[in-house]
Amino acid sequence: MKNKKIILIIPAYNEEKSILKTVNTIIDYNKKNKTNLDYIVINDGSKDNTKKVLEENKLNHINLVMNLGIGGAVQTGYKYAYENGYDIAIQYDGDGQHDINYVEELVKPIIEDNADMTIGSRFIIKTKEGFKSSKARRIGINIISFFIKLKTRKKIYDVTSGYRAINRKVLKEFISYYPIEYPEPISSVDIIKNGYNIVEVPVIMKAREEGKSSISSWKNIYYMINVLLSIILMKGRK
Repeated sequence: MKNKKIILIIPAYNEEKSILKTVNTIIDYNKKNKTNLDYIVINDGSKDNTKKVLEENKLNHINLVMNLGIGGAVQTGYKYAYENGYDIAIQYDGDGQHDINYVEELVKPIIEDNADMTIGSRFIIKTKEGFKSSKARRIGINIISFFIKLKTRKKIYDVTSGYRAINRKVLKEFISYYPIEYPEPISSVDIIKNGYNIVEVPVIMKAREEGKSSISSWKNIYYMINVLLSIILMKGRK
């Protein structure tokens, strides 16, 4: 891992209470493990004091002039990573849910050329530890997982996990096309359909410490229908 240029992309919308702590976990991890993980915070048009926190603490960041949503914010980070020559880009939440100590396991299949993308998964190993999300959201995750397997013949268990790593080949794909809506499940289907390999890596996640989740409509039938229709109608681009 120390021989690869790796960056963590941190999309942040109204994360004034958690973003500094999140970045400090990365800094502390580097000191403890003698690694050199970089990071970039994408301030997605926050309406709170996220921008002020980033600027006052001199954190590496990009301020978007308007809210693009999680897809647009993450793609901005991917463009930054590609233009600056990174080998691996990791999507990493700014709300304290993701554990930095799983980074090495997350990137290992990519470094060993066994995967083009890895997903930090809460569900591939049965355990009572960590945050699993609400029952209603888990039902939605299982439904989407079923349709992804139907479409791609590959089972992905944690379809909405935002703890993901990609190699430079996928990074190049994502800077030209990355879904604005439902980015995690839709981009996973797109990557599989275009011949890339995804591996899930077991992780334990924590409950959000501050702020509000960007996914708030799992009980909304309209949301589910659109996710599933997007999956069903997708075609490979190569």
